[in-house]
Amino acid sequence: MGKRSSTAPSTGRYVNIGNGPLFQTIDIGHAEYMAVVEPETAFWSLVRKGSLADALSAGSELLNEYNKKAASFTQEMDLLRDGLKPSAVYFNPTEMCNLDCPYCYIPQDMRRDGKHMSEEDLIRALGLYKEYFDKTLPEGVQPQIIFHGAEPLLNRDAVFAGIEKFASDFRFGVQSNGTLLDGSAIDFLTGRNVSIGISIDASSEIIAKKTRRNWDGQGVQKKVVEAMERLRGYEGWSVICTVTSENMAHLSELVEFLHCNEVPTSLLNIVRCTLPSSLEVKPDDAQASKHFIKALDMSYDLFVATGRKLPIANFANILLSILAPTARRLMCDISPCGGGRCFFAMAPNGDLFPCSEFIGLKEFKGGNLFKGGVEGAMASSQFGRVTGRRVEDITPCRTCAIRHYCGAPCPAEACERNGSMESVGAFCEFYEEQVRYAFRLIADNKQEAFLWDGWDSETKSTFYMNCF
Repeated sequence: MGKRSSTAPSTGRYVNIGNGPLFQTIDIGHAEYMAVVEPETAFWSLVRKGSLADALSAGSELLNEYNKKAASFTQEMDLLRDGLKPSAVYFNPTEMCNLDCPYCYIPQDMRRDGKHMSEEDLIRALGLYKEYFDKTLPEGVQPQIIFHGAEPLLNRDAVFAGIEKFASDFRFGVQSNGTLLDGSAIDFLTGRNVSIGISIDASSEIIAKKTRRNWDGQGVQKKVVEAMERLRGYEGWSVICTVTSENMAHLSELVEFLHCNEVPTSLLNIVRCTLPSSLEVKPDDAQASKHFIKALDMSYDLFVATGRKLPIANFANILLSILAPTARRLMCDISPCGGGRCFFAMAPNGDLFPCSEFIGLKEFKGGNLFKGGVEGAMASSQFGRVTGRRVEDITPCRTCAIRHYCGAPCPAEACERNGSMESVGAFCEFYEEQVRYAFRLIADNKQEAFLWDGWDSETKSTFYMNCF
């Protein structure tokens, strides 16, 4: 079986059964099984290598059962791709940050010399969002506001005032670099069940300092670790690591460190190469994949040893894209992505963008909350460029078996790095290898160790078949 590269169409084997579906087979690197995928619906099955011909023969159980369910699979995928409404806002209350991370998607001059949103405007913005979501979301569905950045706690008084006033109207979250999460801030946020995300790129100061440092070039690891210690025992916090050339060889040690510190959930997000500065720390695709898989192995070994999980959310989302597509919690690995469709972002002056990744790209400004409202931005051509991006229009994605497990992320990265929305992003192989690894876990019945407890509590099985 051939391996699909990031520069040419898939060389995997295609199997077409008369007028039926076009299946593709994937060598997942497993001793016993291969994956069979119908890319249009993301349907899949694991098939023993010696049974492949029988499984794909006309009249086989696999094909008969697929044909019975094909319409519902298509409907499910159409809903996921086109039927969701915005329910979250990445709310930037300031342009400024006290750190100068080289991979940040917000331009350096904004982070250094930018402005805060006034408390009055922040309160007014939340009121406008409440009015919008009251009209668009079903009763009982609570929208989410994530204070994001830059560093939102530089504008702490305004942020906390907004959380206090609208505590019953939104699910709030704060994504912080962790340096300003002192005891009083944590008491305020945890006392109101606010989700807290902090960023750390390595377990050691030496490695972390290479990408996370203040404007004087000094590391901030000590303060972040102090915040982690204060948060231990709180269920609603997580840690984000950005995977770069500087830290990729140390991801396993980071996973062990996070597990030791009882972090409930983590993300090991590959760096987005949207702005030129991020290219300075762009890792090699194949090397990043190798170290990422090694870190996932470490998380499994720790689970076996202790019985305690450390879900790595971005990989868990890939697993869910296979096991239960509509149970995904993140919307970066589907096409169209969630930007401008399930969520959107707001700059401190009220300008609206499809996603935070676009805030430094003024040509993607879709409107302004205070002047044209959310409705105007949602109808804008700028948002439409993002919500209209589909893997079927991208080469080589249109022929890729895993196109609905990956989604060809990220549109901002693809546009800025590779020239158009019809381009792939920077890390095709990185996602390929995650999918192969996910299928191997499923074949070995290890997938539950990588998923949140209760992940399937709000799902129902629509199809189940034993492996061939």
